[in-house]
Amino acid sequence: MPASSPSAPSASSASSSSSSHGSDIDRDFGSGSGSGGSPAPEERDARPQYVLPLVVRVEKATPPGRTDALETSARAVLTLLSDPRVTEAGGEWAEQVVAWEDARIRKVVRRARGGEWRRAGELPGVTVRGQEAEVRVFPPIPLDGWPKDLAKLQVSGTDLEETAELGAPEPGLPVLWLNPELEMSAGKTMAQTGHAAQLAWWRLDDAQRKEWAESGFALAVRTAAPEAWEELVRSGLPVVQDAGFTEIAPGSCTVIAEHPALLPHPAPTTPVNAPR
Repeated sequence: MPASSPSAPSASSASSSSSSHGSDIDRDFGSGSGSGGSPAPEERDARPQYVLPLVVRVEKATPPGRTDALETSARAVLTLLSDPRVTEAGGEWAEQVVAWEDARIRKVVRRARGGEWRRAGELPGVTVRGQEAEVRVFPPIPLDGWPKDLAKLQVSGTDLEETAELGAPEPGLPVLWLNPELEMSAGKTMAQTGHAAQLAWWRLDDAQRKEWAESGFALAVRTAAPEAWEELVRSGLPVVQDAGFTEIAPGSCTVIAEHPALLPHPAPTTPVNAPR
């Protein structure tokens, strides 16, 4: 299973606005937060707002495959949520994550290469590696408090092609199903798969979380066939409903997280759409 690696010096800050690859969960449609339930929207919006930065490595000559990047982004979010610096009492990042989860759940994906990627790797965070993709996730930061080495990274144009043929997910593997009716950039979709993984994580008990972590957060991302999507929406599984600030309409259902532990009965194989 691909590896992850932590690192930790501090960084200076610079202001940054929301990006074209920013994304918010409308949490009232999904599940409550890990800290004890979802606050009322007006209460949530009145709180200090944080964002979870993710940076994907995109070298000109060797960009990662799209699905590998989507899966690695989801695993990066799970890796941060399970990090002892988040989960342990008094953990270095614990207060930041609680504050982030108690407001809007924002994630922003940027891209880096060469020296940009090396400098990003010197900031506090965790790098998660897929088959080709590398994604670094950072602890939540204030919406207007981006470290300067992240604030200057590009957000537009983060789109990727598949580099390998996609087959059906392995039986028993958690699957993040993409809405077949929506067109989103790779950067936007990476934020969405991160949301879906987080919603599934919130639904699991400690034993189920431990088992998933021990697998390296094994998962697959696939586009559901149109005839399967509506059934998935009605299934009671965690659904990401996007706030609609970028690329898609408010309230759009983007991803459904099908984790085996969340299924009431063994599920039939969900038809998979051909890759776009």
